[in-house]
Amino acid sequence: MPDSAATTADGEMNAYFDDLQGKHLDALWRGRPPAQNNTGRKAAYEPFHWAWSEIRPALMRAGELVTPGPDAERRVIQFINPHLPGFRSASHTLTGNVQLVLPGEISPSHRHSVAAIRFIIEGSSAITVVEGEPIEMFPGDLVLTPGGYWHGHVNKSDQPAIWMDSLDRPLVGNLKQTFQEPYGERLQVSTKVADAGLSRFGAGGMLPLDRKLNAGPVSPVMRYPWEQTRVALDRLAVAYADPFDDVAMDYVNPSTGGHVLPTIGCRMQMLRPNVHTRAHRHAHVSVHHAFRGEGVTIIDGAEIRWKAGDFFVIPPWSWHEHINTGGDKAYLFSTMDAPVLDALHLAAEESFEDNNGRQRTPRVDALLPESHTARKSA
Repeated sequence: MPDSAATTADGEMNAYFDDLQGKHLDALWRGRPPAQNNTGRKAAYEPFHWAWSEIRPALMRAGELVTPGPDAERRVIQFINPHLPGFRSASHTLTGNVQLVLPGEISPSHRHSVAAIRFIIEGSSAITVVEGEPIEMFPGDLVLTPGGYWHGHVNKSDQPAIWMDSLDRPLVGNLKQTFQEPYGERLQVSTKVADAGLSRFGAGGMLPLDRKLNAGPVSPVMRYPWEQTRVALDRLAVAYADPFDDVAMDYVNPSTGGHVLPTIGCRMQMLRPNVHTRAHRHAHVSVHHAFRGEGVTIIDGAEIRWKAGDFFVIPPWSWHEHINTGGDKAYLFSTMDAPVLDALHLAAEESFEDNNGRQRTPRVDALLPESHTARKSA
């Protein structure tokens, strides 16, 4: 086509776009590269790592500056992923936070549409009351706060209580379904026996006869004790190890066998000493907390070295593999938006096939214990 004809065609198309814009319309093809449908899957944003050596001092400083009350109902520090513009959160669907309740403090009860979990990091004998059920919390415990449930906290011990919070706030916010309601200036009155859900559903392999009457998408168990989790992982290690996550188990809703919450899935994985997993990637995002041990997680070729207390996020469709660089077992807890993708039939996973399932990273051998490097090259 001669240049003059091309100019005329471009001018007509631009006039057409201007006309659409005046009607608050637009063309789907406008500004999109022709090869867009052939770009394949790729990570939506970059991972990020938060070190406990920086988090904990900042949290304890907040304990000196902030008293829970009308202006700061919860003493919470949020993780902000700088690679995720437009979101004040660790990921695009789930938050990662840490909360501090000092000895003698009460965090008044409230409820909100967003769902939350707590993974206990420090302290003992702090109590949360969830929908009238008092729950004593210990390090390594997973505690649920389903959306719409009243919940408040009190620390009756002489030690600070610290836990990880992860909420579906970014997801619920984008759906324009966020609300919050205060209970008052105090805790909700306990109306159930302590750990009622655990008493009914906590026996491995056994369920109460009335389970089908109350089966739903929210787990009836509000606390998953660390001791039960640890024992289950040790037993699994005898029989099976996943090539991508080593010894890993999902927390489940015992009445359905599904995820613990409709929007948040939870997982604990144990990396045995000297383990280097194969790489894979999946559609869901995961926010990780290193509960114990130390290691390296390689995410799209970036080496993130973590220690006990650290946090990091693995974005959707990011290749990742884990390495235990310590001399003992390492434990990684994570929250995921997998339940949402499962419900929408968007869940998918791929394994990394090149280089014997490992990403090429020039510095990885230097990060490993000498015995591990020798075993790997043997």
